[in-house]
Amino acid sequence: MSGDSDLHRSLSRRQMVMLGLGSALGTGLFLGAGSSIAIAGPAVILSYLVGGLLASAVAFALAEMVSAQPVRGTFGTVAARYLGPFAGFSVRWIYWFATVVAIGSEVVAAAIYLRFWWPAVPVWLGVLVFSALIVAVNLTNVRTFGTTEAVLAGVKVLAVLVFIVIGLLLIVFGLPGQAPTGVANWTAHGGFLPFGASAIWLVMAVVLFSYAGIELVAISAAEAREPGPAVRAAMRSMMIRLGLFYLLAVAVMLAVRPWTELSQAHGVRASPFVAMFAAAGIPAAATITNFVVLLTALSAANANLYAATRMLHSLGHDRLAPSGLSAVTAAGQPRRAALASAAGLLVAAGFAAYSPSGVFGVLISLAGFTVIAVWLISLATLLVFRRDPDRGKSSTRLRGGPVTPVLAILALLSVYATGLYVSDMRIACLVGVPFLLLVGAVYALFFRRRTARVAS
Repeated sequence: MSGDSDLHRSLSRRQMVMLGLGSALGTGLFLGAGSSIAIAGPAVILSYLVGGLLASAVAFALAEMVSAQPVRGTFGTVAARYLGPFAGFSVRWIYWFATVVAIGSEVVAAAIYLRFWWPAVPVWLGVLVFSALIVAVNLTNVRTFGTTEAVLAGVKVLAVLVFIVIGLLLIVFGLPGQAPTGVANWTAHGGFLPFGASAIWLVMAVVLFSYAGIELVAISAAEAREPGPAVRAAMRSMMIRLGLFYLLAVAVMLAVRPWTELSQAHGVRASPFVAMFAAAGIPAAATITNFVVLLTALSAANANLYAATRMLHSLGHDRLAPSGLSAVTAAGQPRRAALASAAGLLVAAGFAAYSPSGVFGVLISLAGFTVIAVWLISLATLLVFRRDPDRGKSSTRLRGGPVTPVLAILALLSVYATGLYVSDMRIACLVGVPFLLLVGAVYALFFRRRTARVAS
């Protein structure tokens, strides 16, 4: 272990794109957007469109700041510089906490998918095996890690593309023995707006969580070969692909199957992927889908452990966590931060495996809340960042002047407020603010005097 805290710049643009997709393209899409469809019906297509626009605003805000200042700690360090030390402290810690919780849930999901083939395998054993695998990958040098994640994310991308192509064939041309479905299911069973126009916005709290993970491209900038151009190209490519994947996949599944069926779909056998592959005459549809969602969970866990490690490494460097966490190996790998984050994921996975309806439900809700909190702080940081004449040169820019980030902030606050009426997000809204107050109390008691270095 080296005492140096500098990360190595070895990630390519393509690897950064696949990192972002690996984190944001999760199991929710592959197992069906049942919860969001149940709230809005076919109109959820518009919700995913609006959610994609909001996510794009945040993505380009991050790209504008990080391409000018590709520092460790990314948006957390920049927030500390422009909004004050507490903003940098809180956004990094809540992001680390949320990411670790998300990793734990993905590892447990992978263990459950494994039981599709071997029901006798206990969940705890699958959790240990898969945790060991993703930790081992994250302990390699960043170039090897980037290549591994690119392969895993590539499988997900290929699966989505195959799903969309088969769906379009079913919609437009039909398949042997099947007439084309068209898009009549968009307006059948109560119409396109079965729950009214307000449902389009009401479901946004759930939809936005689907786009969580776009921050990973910004986090990886500190290890990019050409930070400025790489961040610009990676963010643009990732958001275009991600938006198209979600929009096309959701629109296709709602055209091929009635929304009333999709809203009740849970588990691998009920996944729209199974229905699509089975309709196309592909044998072992459930087995293929289970394999894809297993890789999807591992890819998301792998990418998120990378994000958690880099965030904890930056906190150690700024003395907002034990300073030993800032050390890296000769290959530039923050091994101590990775192991500390892995210990956290095992705790989270333990809650998921043994108390799925208890404490872990609150933790997952907090993870959802932090998506909105991190995005709000990032957009607020951009408004102050633009007033600094010495901010550096950005390789990309969020268009619309101050109007776009202000509108995005108002929209996110509205989403937070409407989350009170959505059962999947209600706990997050009720517990999120007290959680932030707890973070503030910890900062005031233990770290306020240490932040002069961060703010300078």
